[in-house]
Amino acid sequence: MNENSLIKTLQDIIESQNKTIEGLREELKKVNENMDYLIKKLYGRKTEKTSAIDGQLIISDISLGLFNEAEKEMDLSILEPVPFEEPIKKTRKGYNRKELFKNLPSQDQIFKLEVSQQVCPIDGNRLSIVGNKFIRSEIKYIPAGISVVNIYQETYECRTCKKEGRPGIFNPYTPEPVLQHSYATASSVAWTMYQKFVQSVPLYRQEKDWKQMGFSLNRGTLSNWIIKTSEEWLVPVVEKLREELLKDKYLHADETPVQVFNEEDKKNTTQSYMWVTLLQPILNME
Repeated sequence: MNENSLIKTLQDIIESQNKTIEGLREELKKVNENMDYLIKKLYGRKTEKTSAIDGQLIISDISLGLFNEAEKEMDLSILEPVPFEEPIKKTRKGYNRKELFKNLPSQDQIFKLEVSQQVCPIDGNRLSIVGNKFIRSEIKYIPAGISVVNIYQETYECRTCKKEGRPGIFNPYTPEPVLQHSYATASSVAWTMYQKFVQSVPLYRQEKDWKQMGFSLNRGTLSNWIIKTSEEWLVPVVEKLREELLKDKYLHADETPVQVFNEEDKKNTTQSYMWVTLLQPILNME
């Protein structure tokens, strides 16, 4: 092998190794990016915001069973209870169909014959109503809705006082609003809190729900409702409960670690605690 051939061979080897090194660098870069993403996902700050665009599918939703939840939860052994005024067969012990709907409002839907059909096909005489035959009961879902309530006061005047030059204008008592200079009501604020803290529905999703119902309400306003009503209405209740708790000789308390943003004189990463306190008599209840 002459010198030129040797140089060419070595150059090919070096070029091949450079390509291999470059490929390994790309793989290492991807691995590091994935690792950074997983670390942020596991240990990073959690917020209600998402980078997903409206209408865009989120891959994590698929892994959580967005589309196959119905198939996963399907159980053909569970029979849907159907209430009957008179059960057509004996049900299993402890199973009462009538109890299922006793606390729900109900209405009757009666199907009638057209006037032209209320004639006996045999002798042509007019038919008479003898009663209603029960067929079945159904569950009807009524979607949530909103409406505007305009508050007025009736104004009354004493005509005698007016003639004699005395103030004679009277108005009835009108309850104060839940929040001053706000269109919030007890029902709208309570629903927002229920959705947020009981149903775990983030404010940005509630914002979309309000918009779908025909009213544009941003999450900042919803947040203000929660904070201000808590400060003005719930804090006094909590303080009164605390006052009553401290009157007892023994208390039971349990703490839950939580992370609080914008806490005074503390960093967002500082560990905070939520305390639940019970009176001694409650502990002795069976």
